[in-house]
Amino acid sequence: MKYVLLTLALILNAHSALAAGDAEAGGKLFTKTCGGCHSVGEGARGGFGPELNGIIGRPAGTTTDYQYSDAMKNSGVVWTRDKLAAYIEAPKKVVSGTRMIFWGISDQEKIDNILAYLETFQPK
Repeated sequence: MKYVLLTLALILNAHSALAAGDAEAGGKLFTKTCGGCHSVGEGARGGFGPELNGIIGRPAGTTTDYQYSDAMKNSGVVWTRDKLAAYIEAPKKVVSGTRMIFWGISDQEKIDNILAYLETFQPK
């Protein structure tokens, strides 16, 4: 019985690690898919889209170096990992009236990878 529980715990732990995403793959995808409008890392600033350092836990529409749409500023959204995942999948379903011109990503693995990458830019 002890071995069954240990095996089950290892399987569950491995599953959650896989679900968290691959930050390296996410970085490549971010550069290709998101990097034209958004920046992260040292020196990141708003451009065609807001910079995304520390995005998880931040209220939508609150960075000072970007002019957000009224829809985003008044959305009441706080960017949790789940909320960001939903937004990356279908932006206009999460914030109706957003100016972001992006059709979304339907592949959950790609979304998880992008989120794992963004998590590397959270304050320590």
